Amino acid sequence: MKRKFFMLTAALVSSVLLLSGCTSPPESEALTMNGMYFDTVVQIQAWGATEEIMEHCKEMCEYYEGLFSATIDSSDVSRINQAGGKPVTVSKATAELINKGIEYGRISDGRFDITIEPASSLWNFTDNKAKQLPDPEELAEAVKHIDYQCIQINGNTVTLTDPEAQIDLGGIAKGYIADRLKEYLISKGIKHALIDLGGNMLTLGGRYDGSAYRIGIQKPFAETGTVMAAVSVFDKSVVSSGDYERYFEKDGVIYHHILDPDTGYPVQNDLDQVTIISDESVDGDALSTTCFTLGLEEGMKLIHSMDDIEAVFITKDGEMHTSSDVIQVDAAE
Repeated sequence: MKRKFFMLTAALVSSVLLLSGCTSPPESEALTMNGMYFDTVVQIQAWGATEEIMEHCKEMCEYYEGLFSATIDSSDVSRINQAGGKPVTVSKATAELINKGIEYGRISDGRFDITIEPASSLWNFTDNKAKQLPDPEELAEAVKHIDYQCIQINGNTVTLTDPEAQIDLGGIAKGYIADRLKEYLISKGIKHALIDLGGNMLTLGGRYDGSAYRIGIQKPFAETGTVMAAVSVFDKSVVSSGDYERYFEKDGVIYHHILDPDTGYPVQNDLDQVTIISDESVDGDALSTTCFTLGLEEGMKLIHSMDDIEAVFITKDGEMHTSSDVIQVDAAE
């Protein structure tokens, strides 16, 4: 059974990747919720919130994990994957999120594909000591069943036309959940909050003192919390994906968790990280993975074709490339 914990504390806003900048911390205090969902640490900090509000945020995380997790047998996703191609009735939220995944499959021409599960299930990136590669024949067979176009949705009924296909929403679910949490906090009159789902950062307004949130961009392959740069944002999502997050090294080659849907092997290109700044976190979640798989040139083209989306690309030579001058990126102090 996955261990979960929940704690309410009165604390000043802080985060491993949130930089305080030059301003003093606000005098007001915020309630903080900490938890473990989707095998990642979740933290929500909100000014003016009650314990009941924060408790409901916890319940929302539990609810969505129970719908979207591919490792919980009773979840909507697991029931779809176990149905062998038969129709499965799911929640409105699950149908909505799967539709969003299909949308990004189309936008990326299949470079982002939520039916990646047949391949991803053959890899173990959680135990760095294992360092085992999948059997090439098994992986080749798995790739044959990766195709988002085999997903059919009619209302809240989901059908996989390929009985061997399976869905993995790990590349988009955290962003969706963060957006729902933000919606809930707004409905309760909260004007200042920071939602952190395992590094997927979503801000509600600015900081209590009126300043922008400064969200740190992790330095690839450095100790967690080592910031390479920071972006200043109001009411935005900041999501990063990279080859340093979950990986192992074998025979001098780094194998990471962002898989190429065409091969089933980790994407190999000129990038170490992509950070997306967007209004909605679900977009940032999907686009950070999509742009990483596309590489710098094609990823930048995609960002330039979209409205109200900005990106920071970090190439393997350690250089940062921004999509425009609109986004404020500061070197780490």
